[in-house]
Amino acid sequence: MKVVIAIDSLKGSLSSLEAGAAVREGILRADPSCEVAIRPLADGGEGTVEALTLGMGGKLRELSVKGPLGESTLAVYGILPESHTAILEISQAAGIMLVPKEKRNPLHTTSFGVGEMILDAVQRGCRRFIVGIGGSATNDGGIGMLQALGYEFLDASGKPLPFGAKGLRGLSEIRIDKALPELRECRFRIACDVTNPLCGENGCSAVFGPQKGADPAVIPEMDRWLSHYAKLSRAFFETADPDAPGAGAAGGLGFAFLSYTNAVLESGVRIVLKETRLSDFIKDADLVITGEGRLDAQTIMGKAPIGVAGIAKEYGKPVIAFSGSVSEDAVKCNAHGIDAFFPILRRAEPLSRCMEAKTAKRNLADTAEQVFRLLNAAKQLKGH
Repeated sequence: MKVVIAIDSLKGSLSSLEAGAAVREGILRADPSCEVAIRPLADGGEGTVEALTLGMGGKLRELSVKGPLGESTLAVYGILPESHTAILEISQAAGIMLVPKEKRNPLHTTSFGVGEMILDAVQRGCRRFIVGIGGSATNDGGIGMLQALGYEFLDASGKPLPFGAKGLRGLSEIRIDKALPELRECRFRIACDVTNPLCGENGCSAVFGPQKGADPAVIPEMDRWLSHYAKLSRAFFETADPDAPGAGAAGGLGFAFLSYTNAVLESGVRIVLKETRLSDFIKDADLVITGEGRLDAQTIMGKAPIGVAGIAKEYGKPVIAFSGSVSEDAVKCNAHGIDAFFPILRRAEPLSRCMEAKTAKRNLADTAEQVFRLLNAAKQLKGH
């Protein structure tokens, strides 16, 4: 039997590749004759860099950049040398998890470190970029990132704007003549499932500002500053459309990418599935295995396991999913390509214990083993 495993990370426990290895271990215990292929899986969010880079034979690079509060932080991104591709997650440099809760305030947080990561990748020959854009702590419209790439944002006296959304308050002039020349050669695929515009009641300030620690009184002000920024940007770039779906992603980083770089916003799952050529493996498989940390009704809303199941069904392949936990409404997944799913928790244990990598690996391997023993038993029954 040929089995393809493409399982998303069990966040806080196992990476995509670690989860896949655990499933393979359980399968081979039950049936050593199985031919098992593990493929990386992610949805463009946390874990995408590791899944794509290591799963496609690339290398990880660590560098020091400015974090969201302007402090030094270590960021990791991936490089695929053969295709001159860099794989980034903006959360590595501008993520909300990098900011203590008591210090969260988008007036002060910057996306500058994201630009430093891009600059480093460009200097190493990368011209193709895959960028996961979720989990930001910022609402600066991406000007921090653009400043790191050579764009100038100046106040009325000609001084560079300070970091954070508060810098936009004094924006008077934009200069593009010192922008990194190599950017013209670069292509950006932005993994983004957010459709919010830059401004307005559905814009980044109103919708995501409160989650990032914004005071309600300052939200309308940030919205006005971003609107002015968009208007000035329009003088240089025809693509500077604040109403474009996704322009409000990551505090306006979506707008910055769409306006100032050669970028397209795409479903994170679709990018990963295409880049890893998963369909090439599935078409020759007998069975496909997927899964994620928690399987529920939201899984069918374009999350990674449903993307895998969709490809499998194009080739008429059965699909099994494993999950750390499942909700009652997870049965909706059965109508979206997942033929059967199995929670891996096998005994009553504290959540902290269940989340330990060692425990999660054991539970995943043991569950996979028993499922494949059942499949073997079913084959014997069919023979009778």
